[in-house]
Amino acid sequence: MKNFNLTMKDYEKVFLADESKHILDSMNLNSINKAPNGCYGGGCGVCKIKISSGEFKKLSMSRKYISKEEEDAGFVLACRVFPKSNIEFEFIGKIKCKTNKEKKYGFV
Repeated sequence: MKNFNLTMKDYEKVFLADESKHILDSMNLNSINKAPNGCYGGGCGVCKIKISSGEFKKLSMSRKYISKEEEDAGFVLACRVFPKSNIEFEFIGKIKCKTNKEKKYGFV
């Protein structure tokens, strides 16, 4: 398996990533805990990143969190992307959505 350098621009950190692990997993293995993990299916959108350079393999993205236009512009979910070369990216994340209970009682 090949390793690639991933550069997270907003963190100013370069770290190694194995091509068999998605970017979110590689981030967590390198103690870059920008997004909670657990979903890994692209259904929560909290690991949104924008890739500015590099080659990668991507799995399907939830259109709820990544539109076709965004995907064409380099936005992807880190849990659904595997590096195929050195990559430069920026962590975007997702704005926390209010739960129904929070909306009802005016929290958050």
